[in-house]
Amino acid sequence: MSVAESPAAQRGWRLFGQWAALGALVGVACGVASAAFLALLGLVTHFREAHSGIVYALPLAGLCIGVIYERWGTPIRGGNNLIIDTIHTVGDGAAPIPLRMVPMVFVGTVLTHLFGGSAGREGTAVQMGASLGDAIAHRFRADRPLRRVVIAAGIAGGFGSVFGTPLAGLIFGLEVLAIGRMEVEALVPALVASLVGDRVTRGLGIVHTAYPALSPVAFSLSLGAKLLVMAGAMALATVTFIELTHFIKTRMERLVPRLPLRMLVGGAAVVLLWRLVGSDDYLGLGVPVIVRAFGDPRLPVYAFAAKIVFTAVTLGCGFLGGEVTPLFFIGATLGNVAARLLGLPLGLGAALGLAAVFGAAANTPLALSIMVVELVGISALPHVLIVTLATYLLTGHRGIYPAQRLHRKKHGPALAQPVPLREYRRNQKT
Repeated sequence: MSVAESPAAQRGWRLFGQWAALGALVGVACGVASAAFLALLGLVTHFREAHSGIVYALPLAGLCIGVIYERWGTPIRGGNNLIIDTIHTVGDGAAPIPLRMVPMVFVGTVLTHLFGGSAGREGTAVQMGASLGDAIAHRFRADRPLRRVVIAAGIAGGFGSVFGTPLAGLIFGLEVLAIGRMEVEALVPALVASLVGDRVTRGLGIVHTAYPALSPVAFSLSLGAKLLVMAGAMALATVTFIELTHFIKTRMERLVPRLPLRMLVGGAAVVLLWRLVGSDDYLGLGVPVIVRAFGDPRLPVYAFAAKIVFTAVTLGCGFLGGEVTPLFFIGATLGNVAARLLGLPLGLGAALGLAAVFGAAANTPLALSIMVVELVGISALPHVLIVTLATYLLTGHRGIYPAQRLHRKKHGPALAQPVPLREYRRNQKT
């Protein structure tokens, strides 16, 4: 009997085929959902840009979304943290992630962007992908280990398809669940889901944002020192965003217990900020400003700070959407400013900042380094790894996903027992 014909090999091939088939199904579902989401998001963004007066209705929109979520959205209010918690605590026969998450986060995020809330799209894509993945896992009666990897594949498929970066989607799905450990068990289904999801989204006519390709910049010791200075600036911006968003969220929940009223107040605050700044640049995704950061030497030096405030208020008060694109905005615009000060090419500064801020905020430095290579080319290496990893280390044990499990300290040994990041930080404070 050959090795390939042995019972162990046959079991391995069956498992591989099962992973690939489920990954493909998840990828198709993610690709279709992301395509519909991106198409509608593009329509409402163009409408808002052509009719900016609609932003005045953001408080009323927040009130209505809040009423809907307060009535029907309690089981899914955890968002990405619910997804991460489910993967870590799932058991055989456990209830699936509510499938209602798909339409509710879809519609809620679209309405947030229609009326000018400063939010992203990653959170929605990841939540839709994970929810669809879990529904597929339950449909095929997957056991606990298989269900975990299929949900992780949904994360990868959602992320890869919504940004058009399938390799980054793969690594994000494996890296985002824990600090100090990657979910390598999900490698095959996550890879298939991310690749298939990306191809389906593109096949349905979605054209992703094109970023300028970087020209090679030779590495040197002086350049390395400048990159570390840039990492320090990115870490400060990342910590500011995380802490400000958390402060607004906890303070508003204490002062205004009802979600609809919190969103009403948050919407009014965003409208006030919009009028004070006098620019539409900080509403919605802000993709045009991200692209400008790659080559505009006259970009306002305060752009990153303004986006931090707009986004922290929007998300902290309960509006729907992800953090990725606003963090891309913060990193790219701060990278533009840092490049001007340090004498670096603007495109390089913007690309490195784009990766570093979100990579540190989500504790996914490898995924974001790969993402930048997919967006601007191989010339980003090794610079993007240096800045993103340094920023990740400098931000300490904090992040935008407090449900992440901490397996190993960033500056120390592995923990005897993995703990949620929120619990670790709470214990450190006490």
